[in-house]
Amino acid sequence: MLGSFCQRTQRVVTPLRREFLGQLGGGFGTLALAALMANDAKGKQSDDAPYGHSANGSPLQFRPRAKRVVQLFMAGAASHIDLFDYKPELIKRHGEPADFGEHVEAFQDGLGPWKKPVWDFRPYGECGKPLSEVVSPLGEFVDEIAFVHNMVGKSGVHSTATLLQATGFSLPGFPGMGSWISYGLGSENENLPTFVVLPDHRGFASNGVKNWDSAFLPSEHSGTMVFPQNSIPITNLYPHETGKFVTPESERRTHEILAKLNRQHTSERPGDGRLESRIKTYELAARMQLAAPEALDISDEPQYVLDEYGIRDGGAEWPAEINATEEADCFGRKCLVARRLLERGVRFVQIWSGNDNGFPRRNWDSHEDLERDHGPLAQGMARGAAALIGDLRRRGLLEDTIVFWTTEFGRMPSTQGGLGRDHNPFVFTNWLCGGGIKGGVSYGPSDEWGYKPLDREHPTQVYDIHATILQLLGLDHKQLTFRSGGIDRRLTDVHGHVISDILA
Repeated sequence: MLGSFCQRTQRVVTPLRREFLGQLGGGFGTLALAALMANDAKGKQSDDAPYGHSANGSPLQFRPRAKRVVQLFMAGAASHIDLFDYKPELIKRHGEPADFGEHVEAFQDGLGPWKKPVWDFRPYGECGKPLSEVVSPLGEFVDEIAFVHNMVGKSGVHSTATLLQATGFSLPGFPGMGSWISYGLGSENENLPTFVVLPDHRGFASNGVKNWDSAFLPSEHSGTMVFPQNSIPITNLYPHETGKFVTPESERRTHEILAKLNRQHTSERPGDGRLESRIKTYELAARMQLAAPEALDISDEPQYVLDEYGIRDGGAEWPAEINATEEADCFGRKCLVARRLLERGVRFVQIWSGNDNGFPRRNWDSHEDLERDHGPLAQGMARGAAALIGDLRRRGLLEDTIVFWTTEFGRMPSTQGGLGRDHNPFVFTNWLCGGGIKGGVSYGPSDEWGYKPLDREHPTQVYDIHATILQLLGLDHKQLTFRSGGIDRRLTDVHGHVISDILA
């Protein structure tokens, strides 16, 4: 299996690393050199691999169609029937008592009358895909997007449902999707993280860092958080402003003593990979001090690019009330930084929209007033996502980059309090484009209300999405494993089928 292969390779390489660390001088330059040579050693581990090897030397099981992924996660549960999944029957039956034909267990009191989409829909592209006017900027790209409308979840609780979409498990303690891809493929850039997370500018979504933690995988595969809107985008990368006593010389000497202590500790504990992971993290941090500022600096971007993403000039503070211009700037800024990271070799970028606190809603959990809450978020998301897709296409990157949009569940077709919608884990929408995805496709319809999949026997689960993305990256989801607690764990647990109908 790929997981056991990676672990065998790690055991072979570890003595090489110790030898280099022991024989060469201290400092992060030495550690970086050792890391590079260890990677070379991995690459020489020959296998019968007709599709070649990943950057970490692991054999690929499929011909890779994509090299990288950007995931757009709408925290709080975006409404499929108000954005992407057009339901004329709801317009026809608006205001009538909702009859689901079965007992419905609602999360809150969300079983009022049928509620039509808040915004009008119209068709776009040659495929004629109907989209809500609030996400109209994406209309230009529907012929390159595959919409999956029969997604189902396992819970209507935000925390567990978010974990399921982010990690493949409803319980904490499992690696994020980006961590698995980092582990399976390795990095294409020695100076930037393999997995980068751009949280919502207001705070974390449900579960916080558990959504992108490496869990039982080596810690270097955790997501690195970046806050593009902050004056210091990456926390703790540089000395704090109070540490004026830190000089380049003192920092160099600190690196040297740390390297010496690490060598001593490692030599006394053969087979313990925890320090090995920490060394890799320190190595990366040192290299990022030079590479990250350039990658995150958007000041050299042409004005037309900033305009496409909806990024405002200057640093004026936003008004207290939420508005579409603010959302376009903040989400667009993250999308532009994502493009810069992807083109510099970052393997997986995760962008979050919506946090877990604040009122009025600063997320997609629109119980009280869907138009008020979804409107600015959706407009900002659509503008930023459309700019990202167009920018990637213009630069020739879309053909091997997967853009993946998701949320933890959908919202009910009935009303809650007249203006809102309750949770709907029974069906929701994902969409994907780029990197081997067939465009102009609407796969797996929901029923006439957008309440459940039309074919209730064959829904699409997150495992199927994960399996499909891994195959496009050249990995077999059944073979990407890691031994933990006596079990060969994998991103798709014991489930998952590749959705061949959305592959180009």
